[in-house]
Amino acid sequence: MTETPSADTPDRSLQPESANVNVEDLLFSLRRKEGTWVDWGHACAKLQKAGYSTQAIFEATGFEPIHQNQVIVGSQVYTSLVNGGAVEEVRSHYSRTGSDILYELRILTEPERVAAADFIRSRNLDADVAREVAKDVKELSRMRTLPQGFTDHPGDAVAYQYWRRAKQLSNLQERSRFIARGLMFAHSQSARNQIEQMLTEGVAGATPRRAPTLPLYRLDEDEQLPRTIPVAGALPLTPADLQLVPPVEQIEPFRLVQTSWSGSWVSLPGWQVVLNAQDPVVILCNSSQLPSQHTNKPEGILVLIDRSRQEWNDSSYFIVDQSGELQLHWFPDAPTVPILGQILLVLRPKKIVDEDMTKDLWQIEE
Repeated sequence: MTETPSADTPDRSLQPESANVNVEDLLFSLRRKEGTWVDWGHACAKLQKAGYSTQAIFEATGFEPIHQNQVIVGSQVYTSLVNGGAVEEVRSHYSRTGSDILYELRILTEPERVAAADFIRSRNLDADVAREVAKDVKELSRMRTLPQGFTDHPGDAVAYQYWRRAKQLSNLQERSRFIARGLMFAHSQSARNQIEQMLTEGVAGATPRRAPTLPLYRLDEDEQLPRTIPVAGALPLTPADLQLVPPVEQIEPFRLVQTSWSGSWVSLPGWQVVLNAQDPVVILCNSSQLPSQHTNKPEGILVLIDRSRQEWNDSSYFIVDQSGELQLHWFPDAPTVPILGQILLVLRPKKIVDEDMTKDLWQIEE
């Protein structure tokens, strides 16, 4: 009678790579835990490559998925130790035990793995400390130059991290604890000298200076970031004066401006009307020069113009070419004179109130 494959058993006909793998022997060997953990890792890897899921392997052998991953990765690291020229004592030690430790060394290069594995074995360190060693070796390898007094030995890599952390501590008890840990791991005499120097500093009462907090700010509103706009000049101006001002492109996210134009600039708050301008230019004039404005106190004002808006409408003011001179107008009907831009904003200066407010109460009331 032909056996029907279960859901967890792959169809051998669909797994050509399993043709050279004796699956039943591998499963039987894992069930009986024959060989070393390195053999288990190779067996699990072959079964997964043959199409077996981690769950199917677990149900057939009792090897949990997390254990499968550990022995597979650990066996790969062990192979790199052999290929990397690890001494017989190291190879023999890890062939018997240490899959959890070699798993932590997966982030290192082959030479780094060989050195770290030997160091961990010589110090009889557990997997948690092995993770710390691997992390510190990796961080030291990313540095362009080695810190003064420290070598690239795994012990010095860990010692350097404790030395660096101790330098940042002001609490003498915590500082001493980190110094002791650094001395425990230090391999070279020069590294020990660097760390022991901090003991002298501690006895002398020297408190390590901590770096101040960076003055970090974040812009939350558009209005907090101004927009820089070129100034064409003050009226009277000609249309040519307006056209001489080049278009300005902003560079986000801080609205930088790069230009060779030598004219003046002004920064306006990031109001929506300012941000919406496509081709903004500012001109300066007196309030008495505004259309339909009559005031007893003329003052200097700033007018924001968008040169991209040249289509007439009866709800806006425009700047026009009036016989070769720029003028500000409102038109109830479409004008016959050329429109050079739409007025977006008329800005009056900040009102200055006398410090002695008792002299002119009208300033406050206004």
